Amino acid sequence: MRLLILGAGGIGGYYGGRLAASGADVTFLVRERRAEQLARDGLVITSPYGDVTQKAAAVTAIAEPFDAVLLSCKAYDLDSAVEAIAPAVGPETVVLPLLNGVRHLDALDARFGADKVLGGSVHIMVTMAADGTIRHLNRLQRFVMGARSAGQQDAAARLHAALEPGGFRPEFSADVMQDMWEKFTMLATFAGLTCVMRASVGQIMEAEEGEALAGALLSECASVAAANGHPPRQPFLDQSLGMLTAKGSAATASMLRDTENGFRTEHEHILGDMRRRARAAGLATPVLAVALAHMQAYAARQAGAT
Repeated sequence: MRLLILGAGGIGGYYGGRLAASGADVTFLVRERRAEQLARDGLVITSPYGDVTQKAAAVTAIAEPFDAVLLSCKAYDLDSAVEAIAPAVGPETVVLPLLNGVRHLDALDARFGADKVLGGSVHIMVTMAADGTIRHLNRLQRFVMGARSAGQQDAAARLHAALEPGGFRPEFSADVMQDMWEKFTMLATFAGLTCVMRASVGQIMEAEEGEALAGALLSECASVAAANGHPPRQPFLDQSLGMLTAKGSAATASMLRDTENGFRTEHEHILGDMRRRARAAGLATPVLAVALAHMQAYAARQAGAT
């Protein structure tokens, strides 16, 4: 199966690099600077599961269909990404988005047709250094994908089989939208909590109301998921609350790290979408509202608003 991966940053570079190292037919669609970097140095991964330095087939434009396209861009780059991959999406192509949240599905369905767009999410702490090295920061590398409708089952199964040699044990979900909503719930809580407090989980737990704040925000986001037909399962809620209230934890959301570095963030795609869905359902989400306002104020400041 011919695979096109949009991007060779943290997500696309890690999973695509693992697949390329296994012998899969992988092409990366990247910007000019990244293409030059890959041609010079190869795709370099450091990871607890073993380091990789791999030649990478990288292009800056595409003009023919692929069997599958893995989309791993930031949410704020979605419009340009859709146009970039459009020539690769032929009559039999499937698109597997690995973005955070769920809002991107509407745009992809509208552009390519819902029958072509699978569901997927990844759970991994990974970053790309200035020299292009992909740094996997811990042992978490969960990769979930699946069909969003009965008609996609066969195509999703074929793609899953093509991903298995990569060594990251992709999960073929029987209810991928439930899995995506649970990740959305956790991510909105984690990002909202650490960003509004500008601190790690462990530091927040040193605050008198830290644990109550974490629980309140998780409860708000879970109520939004339930109103949208995907109530989080109890084991997920228990595990999430444990992670969000772990004393001494150095964990911070990538959104906080982007904020601290003065970068653009995905707050509208995560916190903003969750808040809008809460309002549409008539739900009170006061902690989420503060977290979103905090990030919108940050964005305004970065844009130079007075």
